[in-house]
Amino acid sequence: MIEAIRYHDFCAGHRVAGHENKCAHLHGHNYRIYFHCTAEATDNLGRVIDFSVIKATLCNWLEDNWDHRFLVWEEDPLANDIAKLDDATVKLPFNPTAENMAQYLVETVAPQQLKGSGVTLHKCVVEETRKCSASYSK
Repeated sequence: MIEAIRYHDFCAGHRVAGHENKCAHLHGHNYRIYFHCTAEATDNLGRVIDFSVIKATLCNWLEDNWDHRFLVWEEDPLANDIAKLDDATVKLPFNPTAENMAQYLVETVAPQQLKGSGVTLHKCVVEETRKCSASYSK
């Protein structure tokens, strides 16, 4: 398998509803997201996808939707109170763990953003800190 990989950094706040320790509190991260893209074949130049296309589709989606936002699970008991505090709150259909974020980017966001390109996001790594990351692969 050949793949093109690009990463993107963004900042966001979140809390993990039901967490047994400090991640249940409101806090934030300087996230780094690695996008691993593949295709059935490379193009006539030998590329899976031009890196600028990954930026325009996937990286810009992060900038437009999650950067400098507060990410909260729509079923979090505090979701409505948090949303009242800041209109930059994004209610998500999942608890915003790194694992769930990676899965959402692969299964929901990428198919929409890469539609018609012949390229698939087959793996996504969500790094919360330089020491802690989670990945999801198709």
